[in-house]
Amino acid sequence: METSGAFWLSLARVLAMGWCVALASWPALASDAEPALEAGLQQQVRQLALAGMQLAAPGVTRVDVQVGQLDARLRLAPCQRVEPYLPAGTRLWGKARIGLRCTQGPTPWNVYLPITVKVYGPALVATTPLRPGAVITEADLIQAEIDLAEDASVAMTDAKLAIGRTLTRPVNPGQSLRQAHLKARQWFAVGETVRVLALGAGFSVAGVGQALTPGTEGQPARVRTESGRVLTGVAVGAGRMEMAL
Repeated sequence: METSGAFWLSLARVLAMGWCVALASWPALASDAEPALEAGLQQQVRQLALAGMQLAAPGVTRVDVQVGQLDARLRLAPCQRVEPYLPAGTRLWGKARIGLRCTQGPTPWNVYLPITVKVYGPALVATTPLRPGAVITEADLIQAEIDLAEDASVAMTDAKLAIGRTLTRPVNPGQSLRQAHLKARQWFAVGETVRVLALGAGFSVAGVGQALTPGTEGQPARVRTESGRVLTGVAVGAGRMEMAL
């Protein structure tokens, strides 16, 4: 029995070594305890992410793509060719993911690799601790390079749009000031006259109406025109509402 047990133990070790050799010969993914990416594939992922980015934000100074790790629980079949791709609807901003699929191997598979896209640019940061309810002053802010994609809320870049605003959340020294930190402004009240701008493909139509709801910054509002028609749009400024046609 001892000889038989030793035989099966030796056989198990040989099979395990054979599997490790197979994984080691895998040009794109290899794993002992968890799936790991080769440097070449990591570079392909970074290039794909950079190529797929649409940097609409002005003043971007640099972009850094950090490649994460595959789920350690994955047990992927050997693959001779792994192709990275951009999943539909992916926004390459902050936390995102890149698809990896086996295009040449005994068993096709598809997994998702987490990445972090850091987009750096100048924005406003706090110089002192700011508490909820505080009214922002010029001395509270300074321009600095930050990761614009670190937070889902838009980073404030123009001090004129921040000074005099009231905070709804605390902001620590060195932390970027975000739109979500600021109390939304009320651009018009019920009953006030509102200028309405209707925007279409290559044209715009302007008119006036009476507010049926308060015009809170960035929120839907309703206005009744002189003809009695009720329009729904978004409050964008003092006494102004915009709507898409």
